[in-house]
Amino acid sequence: MKAVFLDYSTVGPGLDTSPLTTLLPDLEFFDATGDDQVLDRIRDAEFVIANKVRLGDDLISAAPNLRFIGLTATGTDNINLDSARRHDVAVCNIRGYCTRSVSEHVFGVLLMLAHNLHRYAADVRGSAWQQSQNFCLLTHPVRELSSMTMGIVGYGELGSSVAGKAREFGMEIIVSARPGSDAVPDDRVAFEELLERADVISLHCPLTDATHGLFGEREFGRMKSTAILINTARGGLVDSAGLSAALRNGEIAAAAVDVLPEEPPINGDPLLDYDGDNLLVTPHIAWSTDRARQDSIIELAANVGAFLKGEKRNRMV
Repeated sequence: MKAVFLDYSTVGPGLDTSPLTTLLPDLEFFDATGDDQVLDRIRDAEFVIANKVRLGDDLISAAPNLRFIGLTATGTDNINLDSARRHDVAVCNIRGYCTRSVSEHVFGVLLMLAHNLHRYAADVRGSAWQQSQNFCLLTHPVRELSSMTMGIVGYGELGSSVAGKAREFGMEIIVSARPGSDAVPDDRVAFEELLERADVISLHCPLTDATHGLFGEREFGRMKSTAILINTARGGLVDSAGLSAALRNGEIAAAAVDVLPEEPPINGDPLLDYDGDNLLVTPHIAWSTDRARQDSIIELAANVGAFLKGEKRNRMV
């Protein structure tokens, strides 16, 4: 069985790949695959494993032996599912492999911003503590999480995990109803109410036509001036220019962004040009603890194993 892993470097290096190679002994690993290389590499393959490589109808149609596409991610927007269905190609994603990693990242950046750890560390490097007349510096506010309300947009596995950790910190939790919907379930609040009440807003919803640009100038204007925005979901949920302006003008207090609309941001982004210390930008690593990356291989292997047994597991097609 010819099998290829098209972009292994997106989950590697340093992982134990034996759960996969035991099932697919001839699996060929490519660190990366350019658009002009995809067809040549999948043409005769039965099993294709990928993370971000796009497989459109033209490519799926040109691979007559293709039986299985395994994704090392939850999202399937890079695969033409209709084409896979027409050609009887199974498509599987992986789920729940990075829940702890993402939720830990959310609270890592939240504690840094709420306790102003980065600013205090800079003060020490600048000798402010060494020159202080007191045993401590109190140059920046330190906000206790238990006094804050956490607003969550997107209440799937990741959002509910973040909510669980927030409760352990004693935070009040409010969860947004579906943005743009008139229906507000009893256990949710309207999106507009969440904007006005939350001290922290953490995004965990998918990027769709309805959520593209969900946070822009209007939404930042509705938020508290002391609010913190955290985005570990998709870059397109937030208007980068609008967030940059909101931070610069003090409309919100701070933000932590792990995702951008274009990744890698080879054409730049307003948030990359922002020079204030109330913004943390990280390169899409919230999901990527060593354990989560290894779990992605284990989950992928479980999908392959189920397919070989004629079973359905995490099937999108």
